[in-house]
Amino acid sequence: MKNLRKAYRKARKGKGAKWYIKEFNTHLEKNLLQLQKELCTMTYKPQPMKTFVISDPKTRVISASVFRDRIVHHALCNIIEPIFDKTFIYDSYANRKNKGTHAALKRFDLFAKKVSGNGMLLPNAKNRNQIYGYVFKADIKHYFDSVDHEVLMKIIQEKIKDDKVLLLLKKIVDNHASDKGMPIGNLTSQFFANVYLNELDYFVKHRLKAKYYIRYVDDFIILDASKQKLESYKTAISEFLKTIKLELHPEKSKIVPLRNGVKFLGFRVFYKYKIPKKSNIRVLKNRIEHFIELYRDGITNKNEILERISGWNAYAMHANTYKFRRQIMKKMEKQMNKVDKSNV
Repeated sequence: MKNLRKAYRKARKGKGAKWYIKEFNTHLEKNLLQLQKELCTMTYKPQPMKTFVISDPKTRVISASVFRDRIVHHALCNIIEPIFDKTFIYDSYANRKNKGTHAALKRFDLFAKKVSGNGMLLPNAKNRNQIYGYVFKADIKHYFDSVDHEVLMKIIQEKIKDDKVLLLLKKIVDNHASDKGMPIGNLTSQFFANVYLNELDYFVKHRLKAKYYIRYVDDFIILDASKQKLESYKTAISEFLKTIKLELHPEKSKIVPLRNGVKFLGFRVFYKYKIPKKSNIRVLKNRIEHFIELYRDGITNKNEILERISGWNAYAMHANTYKFRRQIMKKMEKQMNKVDKSNV
């Protein structure tokens, strides 16, 4: 019960105003006791997930579990995540404590320095980004739709021996339309994503012995001074992925010179600076236009708009965007002031 209470607090964090949480809270003790009983008697069964489509800017199908199932996911991860996290490599950055996109980008900067000999410029370099070195930028084709349930359970069984926990895990994994794939949006899917690709991490670090490797979910890079070495890595990784029933994305897996800049975690990363991807800037501008329309119609207010834009601001601060962010904020304030004057 102590674990279920902790899981409940995690599952409701930042969502206290949602109707389904208020409904669960109405009979909180009764609901938690019922959940505990189902888990102890092994009669717990996850409910069908709600599916919807978002564009961010890529179109994605998101499947969300009901609130009581999310509590179970948190309770499960509270116990098994520390067991697996100890086995993860240092340079796996998604959905882990003290990691994240900012840490991954800082690590990229460090690796770029090492590979380029502290930013050694190419002959006839036109600017300070024209450095030596290459990067293999890779992506797994349809990763979340391709995860094989049987392979995933075999990987989990290497660490977890408790039959009751394995049965619960299998129920969660199989709460999907087929024997392949994981729902984007579930806490367990984010965790399983790291467990599954930990196999790739070990192959790259211990078999290929690649020094400068970073992974964020299914987005990964390897830096090296030699293009030929990266070509050999690419071939070997492509073959290895077949053993866990995955494949490289043919269009998004390329070897490029560091001097060209690398698209990584929503940014175009150069040696001396970073800028947000054009598609992300376009999404932001579209969102602001939408917010201004809502403000004009009286559906939202200034504070709500600023709150909703703060997440993008926090993301953009990791790049060289100070002037751009000021321009965006000034333009937005100007549009809202214009709306205010027209309403007087």
